[in-house]
Amino acid sequence: MKIAHFSDLHYSPDRLDEADRCFVFATHDAIMRGARIAVVSGDSTDHRLDAHSPALITLARRIHRLAASMPVIMLQGTFSHEPPGTLDIFALMGSTNGVFIANRIQQVAFANGRFLASSGPVFNERELAQVLAVQPEAVFTCLPTVNKGQFAASVGALAAATDLGDVLATYLVASGQVNARLREAGIATVGISHGTVVGCETEHGVTMAGLDHEFSLSALFDAQCSAFLLGHIHKYQSWERGGHLIAYAGSIGRFHFGEQGEKGYLLWEVDTHSASAELVPTPARRMVCIDFDGPPDMERLAQFASDAGDAFVRVRWQVDEEHRQSVDRAAIEAMFANAQGVKIEPRILPVVRSRAQGISLETSVDAKLKRWCEVANVGAAPALERLQLLETGDANAIADAVLAQLDQTPVATPLALVVRPPAAAAIPSDDSPSVVPPAQRVSGASGEALDWLEGDLFAA
Repeated sequence: MKIAHFSDLHYSPDRLDEADRCFVFATHDAIMRGARIAVVSGDSTDHRLDAHSPALITLARRIHRLAASMPVIMLQGTFSHEPPGTLDIFALMGSTNGVFIANRIQQVAFANGRFLASSGPVFNERELAQVLAVQPEAVFTCLPTVNKGQFAASVGALAAATDLGDVLATYLVASGQVNARLREAGIATVGISHGTVVGCETEHGVTMAGLDHEFSLSALFDAQCSAFLLGHIHKYQSWERGGHLIAYAGSIGRFHFGEQGEKGYLLWEVDTHSASAELVPTPARRMVCIDFDGPPDMERLAQFASDAGDAFVRVRWQVDEEHRQSVDRAAIEAMFANAQGVKIEPRILPVVRSRAQGISLETSVDAKLKRWCEVANVGAAPALERLQLLETGDANAIADAVLAQLDQTPVATPLALVVRPPAAAAIPSDDSPSVVPPAQRVSGASGEALDWLEGDLFAA
C-alpha cells in the first residue's frame, strides 16, 4: 500500500507562500506517483485562524483537491498550533474521497473506500470481528496530541511530566496486541502520532533528552505497526527494527532560520510485515544566516549578497551601546535588495557601570577619592595631589606646566650595535645657579612628568 505522508504544514498568513508552494508540489507529486491514501500528521495550521482567513481557505482548497484523488486522514497536532475544533471544518472538504479527522486516541480501518473507527482507544472484540470480516486495506492506530493540561489535572502537576510517557506506552502495548491479530490476518498496520521521541534530533541539530517526552522508540515498536508516521519534529529522521519503520516526515517547508536537512514529504510502501519510506524534497526556500561576533564586515556581506540570490537572509552582529550608530543598517538592506527578504538582528551590548563600595559614606571629596583609590587599587598620593591642584591652581598654569613637561621629556636613545661606556657625569660647581624646571616648581616633586599623561586631570 502506498501512503503519502505530509506533516507540519503550518499554514498561516506569515508562512502562506512557503507552505502553499511546498504543499502544492508535494500533493501533485503524490497524485502522480499513485499514492493510495494521504496522511497529514498534525500541525496543519500555525495558530488559530479565522474562517475567512486566506491561509485557511487556501489549505481547505488543497485538501479538497487532494481528496479528489485519494482518501485523507488529518491528525490533531499541537494545541497551540491547532486549537481543538480547528480541523473539524476539513471534514467537510471531502470530494470523491472522504477526509477523516483523527482528534482522539482510536483505531481506524480503511475498507472499501470508507473509514471505520473504533468506539474506544482500540477495537473491542465485536468491532475487531467486523473489521476482520471486511478485510480492510490497512488499519491505522491514531495517537494525536494529548492535552497535558487535562492530564496534569487528573494525575497532578508533579507526576504529569513523567507519567504521560508511561500512560502512552501502556496504550501502545494494548494496541500492539490488536495489531498483531490484524497482521496475522494479512492486514497492514500503520501508526500515526504527533509528539516527541526521546533521542530524536530537532531541525537545529539538538538531540532531545529528558523524561518529559511522549514516546520512547521501544514503546512505538511495541505497537506492532509495520510503519509509524510521526509529526511535530521538523527534521526528517527514521528508525528501523525487524522490517518495521518509524519516521518523521519533517516540515513541508523551511519556516525558521538555521533549520538543517532537506524538506519534503514521505512516500511510504507498507505491507503486512515491513515498510519503507522515501523522502521527496519540496522546493523549500533557502535561508542564509550570517553572524558576526562584533560589528558586521561589509566586505564579507558583499560577498554573501552576490551569492544570496532569492534566499531569505538574516544578519546578526553585536556591538557596544556607544557604537550602535556606527553600523549602517540601510546600507546592509540595500546590499541584499535582490534577496527574497532580509532580517537584521543587532545585539546591543549595554555599558555596565558599577560604584565603588563605601564612597558614599565618606564626608569629604578627598576622603571619597582616597576610598576610590583603595577599591580601584590605584596610588592615592598622586590623585590627591592633582585634586588639590585643581582646587587651587589656574587652568592656564596647569596647561602650561603640562606642555613644558612634554617639551622636556627625553627622547628614547636608539639601539646601537656597539655599546659605548657612559661619559662621566659633569659635576656642577658650587657657584653655578640651580634651575628648577617649571613642572617641578608646580608639582613640588621630581620625575613625575609622565604621571600627568596617565591620569585624567579633570576627574573629580
